[in-house]
Amino acid sequence: MPDDRREIENRPSPDALLEHAQRETRGRLKIFLGAAPGVGKTYEMLMSGRARQADGADVVIGVVETHGRKETQALVEGFEVIARRTIDYRGQTLEEMDLDAILDRRPALVLVDELAHTNAVGSRHPKRYLDVQELLSHGIDVYSTLNIQHVESLNDVVAQITRIRVRETVPDSIVDRADDIEIIDITPDDLIKRLADGKVYVPKTAKRAVENYFSPGNLTALRELALRRTAQRVDEQLLNHMQAHAISGPWAAGERLLVCLGHGRNGASLVRYARRQADRLRAPWAVLHLDTPQAASLPEEDKDRLAANMRLAEQLGAETVTLPALSPSRDIIAYANANNFTHIVVGRPSGSHWRQLWQGSVTQDLIRHAGHISVHVISGDDKEGQPTRGVKTAPAPKPFRIKPYLLSVVFILFAILAGIALDQTLDVQNLALVFLMAVLAASVQGGLGAGLFASLLGALSFNFFFLEPRYNFTVRDPESIVALFFYLGVAVVASNLTAAVQRQAAAARQRARTTEDLYLFSKKLAGTGTLDDVLWATAFQIASMLKVRVVILLPEGNLVAVKAGYPPDDTLVDADIAAAKWAWQHNRPAGRGADTLPGARRLYLPLRTGREAVGVIGLDNDRQGPILTPEQQRLFDALSDQAALAIERVQLVSDVDKAKLAVETDRLRSALLTSISHDLKTPLAAIMGSADTLKGLGAQLDEEARRELLSTVIDESERLNRFIANLLDMTRLGAGALEPNYAWHFAGDIVGTALSRAGKIVSHHKVEVHIPETLPMLRVDPVLFEQALFNLVDNAAKYAPEDTLIEIRGRQDGDALVLSVVDEGPGIPPDDIERIFDSFYRVRKGDHVRAGTGLGLSICRGFVEAMGGTIMAANRTGRSGAVFTIRMPVPAEMPVLGGNE
Repeated sequence: MPDDRREIENRPSPDALLEHAQRETRGRLKIFLGAAPGVGKTYEMLMSGRARQADGADVVIGVVETHGRKETQALVEGFEVIARRTIDYRGQTLEEMDLDAILDRRPALVLVDELAHTNAVGSRHPKRYLDVQELLSHGIDVYSTLNIQHVESLNDVVAQITRIRVRETVPDSIVDRADDIEIIDITPDDLIKRLADGKVYVPKTAKRAVENYFSPGNLTALRELALRRTAQRVDEQLLNHMQAHAISGPWAAGERLLVCLGHGRNGASLVRYARRQADRLRAPWAVLHLDTPQAASLPEEDKDRLAANMRLAEQLGAETVTLPALSPSRDIIAYANANNFTHIVVGRPSGSHWRQLWQGSVTQDLIRHAGHISVHVISGDDKEGQPTRGVKTAPAPKPFRIKPYLLSVVFILFAILAGIALDQTLDVQNLALVFLMAVLAASVQGGLGAGLFASLLGALSFNFFFLEPRYNFTVRDPESIVALFFYLGVAVVASNLTAAVQRQAAAARQRARTTEDLYLFSKKLAGTGTLDDVLWATAFQIASMLKVRVVILLPEGNLVAVKAGYPPDDTLVDADIAAAKWAWQHNRPAGRGADTLPGARRLYLPLRTGREAVGVIGLDNDRQGPILTPEQQRLFDALSDQAALAIERVQLVSDVDKAKLAVETDRLRSALLTSISHDLKTPLAAIMGSADTLKGLGAQLDEEARRELLSTVIDESERLNRFIANLLDMTRLGAGALEPNYAWHFAGDIVGTALSRAGKIVSHHKVEVHIPETLPMLRVDPVLFEQALFNLVDNAAKYAPEDTLIEIRGRQDGDALVLSVVDEGPGIPPDDIERIFDSFYRVRKGDHVRAGTGLGLSICRGFVEAMGGTIMAANRTGRSGAVFTIRMPVPAEMPVLGGNE
């Protein structure tokens, strides 16, 4: 048996072999990783490509960005360059890597620069790393470049360091799947000198980069991130290599720390010592607990202690692992060797010397058989950090059941009948085996108590019916006495073993059910997007698994309020309110069964993460005394930990949204103030100047001059009135208080009214209206629709040169009526087409910005969408100019001619 076990331990890991086999069927990926732009990643990739080419490999360039660097451009010469594919995107011609051309060419190696690049709309894949994955799947090797700030998991860290958030990221899985990672590193001083020499950016850009992004502190931090991420990947590759080749290890290429945690009182000391040691070694660490058959019979206090210490390890950043085991020391060493741990931390042996000689010592066995692994034996403080729940637990119910004992009697009766039949028909010498079978059956069905009862009953029955003299309990034959004695001993041992196996099987089934419930609960929480969904899912899961009533309270200012419950119940008396508030403020249990405020109706337990308490859960039931058993308490801890993390996740998302809203609000406020400072002062200045001139010089002015000044006052007043109206309309849209007053109208009538209002605005333009009289009527709010058309005409007149044509066209397109406002202006820059409907956004043409607030088009979209329509902007094809198109739905049922709704 030991040889078989050793053979199993020396076999390669199936997972490692599977990963190795998958790599064999696809191309190899090598990533040239840098801490920042300009360190020489592209240069080094081209040099490595030349080396492969010199070895006879078929190497082509898929895409390489030289950024105008002469030394990089010189390296490109000599390679076959696959022509890029052109994509026409909104009037601009973009170039992207031609994936299909590379697949048709099928080189041995392709060089692909800037792995995190976002492809243009219309490409097969939205990201370049997806193109690379397709190349790899066809067996083509790929060399690519990547900066550390583009790694997804480090995005927030880089943003915190540099104050700049990178939008283009690559999933960590791409880095993890890379066959080789070569870090391209230069010192911050050398990189800053390269910037100053113009080898990275043009001088003006380089100066801004040094002042903001490329500071020595930022570059040092980014270098450390790149080195650490590369070391992490190399460590994973080393571990995978050892597992694939059944190398027992450890290979001390890097330090790894393993803590062996049992049910002892020094567990918290071991965990904290391991964390300190891992920090000193700058090493990853894990906590291993081996679940032995004897653990099921341990006191609940020991189980609680272990669960609390495992939670402490998770909070301190350890990876926690629980494995079944029969030989603890052998299994610990096997796990440490398989995962390349170089240090094992264990507690000092407890118990007397004689007990250690009898039962053995795991610590001594580890020291004896650890090989090249360092073993740290820690005495620890038995009282340091012991878990104190502050909650009384109810004893686990163990009701006496008569059924197993009745079954034991039935099994023994069957054994007696079978023994009598065998004794009369066959010459069977050892009828005690029949009774042993009955004992085993009783142990399987009823457990240890029923098995022992069957053992005693079987011994008496065997003596009474089958030992001479029969039918009494007297035993005269010494051989019969020995047989009866050993039968009873074997029966007791067999019943104990069978009951132990049954307990383990029952515990395994219970763990499987609990694990499945926890998995389904975590899956449900992962799929919830709102706080209410998380709270109701948590309340239902805890209530159904623990058979209790649940209320969940979250903080509101200095108080806590009920947010969910199952079954729904939001009534709290004063004692419960006080207990819930105390539990939240002090992050400790309170209420029924707790040390604090035990007079409350419910038991209140804090919902806490590694940072703080996020809420309180109240539990109660109809029984008297403590609510939860120790096992239920441990299950509640697992459920509440998941729920707390989910609540914190939702709250963090909400905080991020609020922060974005605050930033947007500040931006809009700044834009509004800037707009007001110009668009309010300009007409006011014209009005005040004209009025002062009329007041002071009115008698000296001729009639034409006075009319011109009065016209200025009127025009600027109307302009100011439009500006204020736009502000009020935006306020209504932002507050969601816009309720259209629908009525049936002909589109041509509303267009005519809008043009009448815009008469002065379009006085220097030609206006043509093409609205067929056969168009169906629209069910719209005429005021809102007219204002939307007015703003479009105003926009066209503002950007189109004088004496050019503004057209308003109407047509029916299926179940929609389409109105277009077409001008002959310069058109809309492609990059601004999606943004011109944003509030306060104004298109810039060269160095000139048109007068206006940037609200008109935003109001158009708000009004049109409020009435169920859509609006979009585009440039005219074949000539300059912009086209704004409104699509309004045509109702299926038209009104009777001449009637309005």
